Amino acid sequence: MVTIKDFKKRETKTGDAFFVLVLQGGIAPVQSRKTGRMYFTAKTCTVPSTFDEETCKQIIGQQFPGEIVKIKTDPYEYAIPETGEIIELEHRWEYQDSALTHDLANVLEDSEVL
Repeated sequence: MVTIKDFKKRETKTGDAFFVLVLQGGIAPVQSRKTGRMYFTAKTCTVPSTFDEETCKQIIGQQFPGEIVKIKTDPYEYAIPETGEIIELEHRWEYQDSALTHDLANVLEDSEVL
């Protein structure tokens, strides 16, 4: 399950405004690489929406099926907002709904229909 925690206003390359939903997955224990101590965290990601600002406000807190998964990417630099420290990452977090992915795998292309 994932929960809509927030929303943010973004802008397309052409200057059009739209809103992304901030999704949060379940709580997971993680062990610190530096200290070896355990802590709890929750994965988050953003997903574009077609909703207006008022709708985004109204759906905060809603839960629905799916999970947030780690997707491997080419290396890129990321600035940690709280500290400004620049780190290199090779992944991003993305929302996936396995039921939807399964259903889409069973959809036939027009060219496959007899």
